[in-house]
Amino acid sequence: MERVSWRTQVLSNHLLPRQSASLLSPNPCLEFSPPELSERFSFDIIEMRNLLDAHNLPDRDWIFGLMVQSKLFNPLQSGGRVFVSPDYNQSMEQQREMTMKRIEYLLDNGVFKGWLTDNGIEAAWRKFALFEAIGIYDHSLAIKIGVHFHLWGGAIQFFGTKRHHDAWLKKTENYAIRGCFAMSELGHGSNVRGIETVTKYDSSTGEFIINTPCESAQKYWIGGAAKHATHAIVFSQLDINGKNEGVHGFIAQIRDSDGNICPNIRIADCGHKLCLNGVDNGRIWFDNVRIPRENLLNSVADVSVEGKYLSATEDPDKRFGAFMAPLTSGRVTIAVAAVYSAKIGLAIAIRYSLTRRAFSLTPNGPEIQLLDYPSHQKRLLPLLAKTYAMSFAAIELKKIYVKRTPESVKTLHIVSSAFKATLTWHNMRSLQECREACGGQGVKTENRVGQLISDFDVQSTFEGDNNVLMQQVSKALLAEYVVAKKRNKPFKGLGLEHMNDACPVLPSKLTSPILRSCQFQTDAFCLRERDLLNGLAAEVSQYEARGDSKEYAFIQSFLLAEDLGRAFSEKAILRCFIEAENSVPSGSIKNVLGLLRSMYALICLEEDASFLRYGYLSPENLASVRQEVKKLCSEIRPHALALVSSFGIPDAFLAPVAYNWVESNSWSSVQQKEGTNVDGSA
Repeated sequence: MERVSWRTQVLSNHLLPRQSASLLSPNPCLEFSPPELSERFSFDIIEMRNLLDAHNLPDRDWIFGLMVQSKLFNPLQSGGRVFVSPDYNQSMEQQREMTMKRIEYLLDNGVFKGWLTDNGIEAAWRKFALFEAIGIYDHSLAIKIGVHFHLWGGAIQFFGTKRHHDAWLKKTENYAIRGCFAMSELGHGSNVRGIETVTKYDSSTGEFIINTPCESAQKYWIGGAAKHATHAIVFSQLDINGKNEGVHGFIAQIRDSDGNICPNIRIADCGHKLCLNGVDNGRIWFDNVRIPRENLLNSVADVSVEGKYLSATEDPDKRFGAFMAPLTSGRVTIAVAAVYSAKIGLAIAIRYSLTRRAFSLTPNGPEIQLLDYPSHQKRLLPLLAKTYAMSFAAIELKKIYVKRTPESVKTLHIVSSAFKATLTWHNMRSLQECREACGGQGVKTENRVGQLISDFDVQSTFEGDNNVLMQQVSKALLAEYVVAKKRNKPFKGLGLEHMNDACPVLPSKLTSPILRSCQFQTDAFCLRERDLLNGLAAEVSQYEARGDSKEYAFIQSFLLAEDLGRAFSEKAILRCFIEAENSVPSGSIKNVLGLLRSMYALICLEEDASFLRYGYLSPENLASVRQEVKKLCSEIRPHALALVSSFGIPDAFLAPVAYNWVESNSWSSVQQKEGTNVDGSA
């Protein structure tokens, strides 16, 4: 009977009208509200942008406008705004052709003027600024341009001499020829010394003969080779009278002006890729290709008409080092591009989190903004602080490069290696978190973040595998340590001067003021680097004492080497942040930078197990660090919109989800997309 009564009541509730205060009433539909209406800016975002971009802001804004106004950059209207982004629905061939058309457009508008023929400091800074802005639009476009100017053109500039400069630089700048950079092979990437392409000299004709002796020697992943490049810098072992003189660079024509492949050269396409399909990567085989003797890039070594090898540097190791030193430009531009990519992802995800709501604390209460959830703050705001820190590090890296001297080559190599690895790893982690923070909207190509993940993933591999680069950093630090100890001289350079001082002692109890102090943060980072460097030296010595070679000993000590590379890089970045903060007068910007700097330092303490693994901090102190990070999240939260607005990235280069995502997904928007593009074409 109870079952029957219960069933009767259920049916009555369905069939009979009831008057009740708890009846559901329709809620008004969600409406987009721009975050600018509710978020207040406590500092001048133009001043902050000046600090972040550091140079050539008018040039950046000029090229942004140049791209937005041309239909070549695929302008599309969504949610009442115009956005520019490549059409990734195009085939690989179409993407490649569009990349080339965009290059021609930029060329016609004077973007590349002076990139190779003006050697002044101002020209170098302008080139950096324009190249960074181009990369914000499309990584394929930047890579295609970078191969031509930074790799091919840079090799002519730095490996070549006057005869090469006169013959090639102007033609390169005007795209009268199209260059590529044939270094990597199927069998050798990071280990450049091991490449197998062989070049011999024929004194009877005054020519070099380039040959691919085996399949593993084929040049691989050569940007521009598959379709557009007419010339290549070919890196090869130089064989003079049966003696291998090591790796050298040669200029070889691979296509004629009509695009026909030259005799004795075979080229194959690398095919469709995970990313960067606007770049025509190819493979090259050389079948005894003859080139003039003058095509040897001879700034480091030369071969006489008679076939005698000539070099002022007899040590092959030093010669190889001098030969490879100019290639740091690639690592510099990659590191900087990674920071701007992270800025795009964070600007999109944070703007979305300031307008998207989910769940409420009470049954009839308003839904909560995503960024008001402490958990969402913890996902994005530490990454935002790290991106600010790495912006200042990227500026410092560019300064080292622009002001480089023969004496600073070693520093440039080590810092560029460390920053290239650290900044590109950070970018990928940031983009993945931003993609997830945008939910399903983050999956859409038009919202950029997912596509950026694909496009920038390769950064951890090209221009030096990140893990290999960090090993090189640790190896260089170890070499500095050994020399200083052996000569009983103080450490000088690479930020190792703190090794000359007494070992810092961290407080046993970490309060909020201590945790946020520059002194504590610097001491903690220096203590970690110091101890790891001492530990690495001791472990390598132990292996050597039992008869192992120096190389084998270092390889076996990779755990400490990995930790040391990270310690060096994060400490160097913190120093850059502190210097930037100190350059600003007291006021709102300085206050916000102090919050971000503390967030950067403390999130590094929280995330690196070294601090706990080696006993620099106790579990209780790390718990205090974690709680302080949570507090900093809540204090940075009111500045979030201002901080991403300070990036200076125009709206058109972000994504619909960063703005009126309701309107951009409306039915009227569907009809508009199916109708016409913003330029009026069908």
